[in-house]
Amino acid sequence: QVQLVESGGGLVQAGGSLRLSCAASGRSFSVYAMGWFRQAPGKEREFVAAISRSGGRTDYADSVKGRFTISRDNAKNTVYLQMNSLKPEDTAGYYCAAKLAGTSWYIGLSGYEYEYWGQGTQVTVSS
Repeated sequence: QVQLVESGGGLVQAGGSLRLSCAASGRSFSVYAMGWFRQAPGKEREFVAAISRSGGRTDYADSVKGRFTISRDNAKNTVYLQMNSLKPEDTAGYYCAAKLAGTSWYIGLSGYEYEYWGQGTQVTVSS
């Protein structure tokens, strides 16, 4: 089992940047594929980005490609989401998630694939 704690959210103006962190504790972090998801009020949860357990494979939602970067530091048990050129429509609660991955190349694009979730961190982008 793994416990996940997000941090780094806040209020930022449009065009600004934030870096979210997700610290994991528990079982060895490097066996988990990781993902970031977000949910705005009244909307469904949506996929943002995912990274394989080795960090060698990543994928992004079309809405954030070129602006967001997911990365991980297995030595620090942490996954990051660097968010640049933020837009008001990026406003949401951001959640990291973990899935025990059987292969080094696996990434999960659906929230249903993930087994563990953090409590979330709020990102608000003002116009």
